[in-house]
Amino acid sequence: MARPRPIRITEVDDQRLGDYAALTDAALRKRYEHQHGVLIAEGPNPVRALVTSPYPVRSFLVAEERVEAMAPVLASVRAPVYVVTRALLEELVRFRLHQGVLACGVRLPAASPAQVVAGRRRVLVLEGLNDHENLGTLFRTARAFRVGGVLLAPGCADPLYRRSVRVSMGHVLHVPFARVETTAAALELLHGAGFATLALTPDTAAPPIDRLALEGDRTALLLGAEGPGLSAGALTGTTSTARIAMADGVDSLNVAAAGAIACYELARRG
Repeated sequence: MARPRPIRITEVDDQRLGDYAALTDAALRKRYEHQHGVLIAEGPNPVRALVTSPYPVRSFLVAEERVEAMAPVLASVRAPVYVVTRALLEELVRFRLHQGVLACGVRLPAASPAQVVAGRRRVLVLEGLNDHENLGTLFRTARAFRVGGVLLAPGCADPLYRRSVRVSMGHVLHVPFARVETTAAALELLHGAGFATLALTPDTAAPPIDRLALEGDRTALLLGAEGPGLSAGALTGTTSTARIAMADGVDSLNVAAAGAIACYELARRG
């Protein structure tokens, strides 16, 4: 594929840069991205992940000193490459963007929960995960440990928001996900598809996850938000509960850390 010709832009209010404006204004960005059906990948690795994902690339935005280093990525898809000075870039996005490269992708139509579950051996169900960084980390973990899909119960943040994409290193763009109306609906779907469902809890009455026997070869792991954890309905509606054994005096872990340990344990079992 021919290398795209960079388009040099010198004005911060150039309409072609509208997709990248005011990235630190969370309320504005959420409205804009959903209205326009776009997402932002920030940094070389997330941009590379976008290029190789199912999400179409709408454009690239690159600081002039980063064009040569990013040339193979920029040449890999047909999308405009906007080149700006470092000063203009940071005025546009409203923060210091050390890595100097972004891309805008096009959001895909929402998948159904049944589509995400179909053919998968391991699935994550997240309930009330409203922290973008925890969400991004869990998607990165999901891809690392071969989790086939993620179901988002009420209260979960947008996994395609810039911070989630960045923290996931772009791996969120390679893990199918869908929203479910309720956790109960997710459990009904999973049990009907033959999944064993496992709720992770800090409750010391639950067995340690490394000693838990799981039936069948399809498992869904449920994780709750920091603080409140999983709802009572999630804890009582699953096939089983489990905890991560820890030293005395430590009652819980950050949900992203706990999720990584649990996903590793499930992957280790094959």
